[in-house]
Amino acid sequence: MPIWTLHGDGKNIGPGEVVAPGERLSWGRTIGLGGQHVVSMFGATFVFPIIMGLNPQLAVMMSGFCTLFFLLVVKGRVPSYLGTSAAFVGGVAAIRAQGGTTAEVTGAILVSGLVLGFVGIAIHFLGGGVISKALPPVVTGAVVMLIGFNLAPVVAGLYWPQDQWVALIVMVALIVMSVALRGFLGRIAILVALVFGYIFSWVLDRVSGPITSAGGSGAPTEHFRVNWDSVHSASWFGLPPFSDEANGIVGIHAPSFSLTFIVLVLPGVIALVAENAGHVKAVAEITGDDLDPYIGRAIAGDGFATAIASAVGGSPTTTHAENIGVMAATRVYSTAAYVIAGVIAILLGFSPKFGAVMAATPGGVLGGILVVLFGMIGLLGAKIWKENGVDFGNPLNLMPIAAGLIIGIGDTALKFSDTFSLGGIALGTIVLIVMYHFCQFVGSRNPELNRPEPGRRPGSTTGPDTSDDEREEPVAQLT
Repeated sequence: MPIWTLHGDGKNIGPGEVVAPGERLSWGRTIGLGGQHVVSMFGATFVFPIIMGLNPQLAVMMSGFCTLFFLLVVKGRVPSYLGTSAAFVGGVAAIRAQGGTTAEVTGAILVSGLVLGFVGIAIHFLGGGVISKALPPVVTGAVVMLIGFNLAPVVAGLYWPQDQWVALIVMVALIVMSVALRGFLGRIAILVALVFGYIFSWVLDRVSGPITSAGGSGAPTEHFRVNWDSVHSASWFGLPPFSDEANGIVGIHAPSFSLTFIVLVLPGVIALVAENAGHVKAVAEITGDDLDPYIGRAIAGDGFATAIASAVGGSPTTTHAENIGVMAATRVYSTAAYVIAGVIAILLGFSPKFGAVMAATPGGVLGGILVVLFGMIGLLGAKIWKENGVDFGNPLNLMPIAAGLIIGIGDTALKFSDTFSLGGIALGTIVLIVMYHFCQFVGSRNPELNRPEPGRRPGSTTGPDTSDDEREEPVAQLT
């Protein structure tokens, strides 16, 4: 880790200047910026553990530890906060649908984290160019898209029905806030909408009384939207609870492993490779630093951080787009602020009462938020295609991607035995990657598919000629 040098007088940032990763402002301002980073990542970091059936208090605590670990791996050169990743949500939903336990969920995520870590090590030694060769934009965009759209049944069947009118109002509020709010509030629109929905649900309980719904599982019952029984009984300070699934308590636990379930979440590794690479490139572009040598380190750091978090029952981690927005707005890229943010998150994780408040978020509120979040994840795949000029007039792109998307989004399954099957995101991803590269191999011998078009490089399938202006590959953020 660097010994941060003071930027200027520690108070002001001159026109055109940025506070580099190895610099800092005064410690008072740095602590304030660290708190700002915690707030910006907070919405996604505790929403996604809830929908994966994991403990949000533990997720926040481990996000702090994992952020500090990540900064050590990248030698303090890549400013980033590691919050909860959405890349594994679809795979976890498939595990739950097949009766998988929470321990099997975290076991599958742990293995995927190790795979991501070793991929990062390979990229560190082979160079970042191997990413675009193995996972070109047409494939990466499709994987991101099917991860997002495969989750539509989760929100439609589980969260939205719990309180459809609250879900609708929160959805509208989030959409309006995201375009109407300015500055920092606009970047934390998800968190603002969560707070709004929470308060709105509590007011409805006081005005109109309880509702009758399934509450996420089982037969419909009459209940209040906001139930704080567990909040009142939780202590202010202490570790997150240890898991006791027989009594409905999910917290710290040891993972267990199932090959079938591991395969279901492995496609998330592809999205996280793209996501981390995109984060490093975005920071490098703004700061002017050459961070390409740290792409492999960043991917490895995120992967092993995910393994560390899931080893104790926590949720998978990833770099957060929200925090990139905070850095771009403040022009402060100091990793000192992220060290402070990690420490704050760890301290918050030592409050069971804080965790109970998070876990009591009404299902209808989550329904309204997730409609937007899952759709955003899917559309980020289309954004990758657009920014890289992917040509779907070429069958080399169109045919394998079309097949993989329908298999993944439609949750199509391929059964091998009574105990092992591939389906949904896992099968869709395999079809995307294998068939795309196979089509490239076969199509290279077909002159009709490789005839250059006006403004297109010979043999190119991904857009107009950019040879005079080499551009970095834009990559989605899944947070």
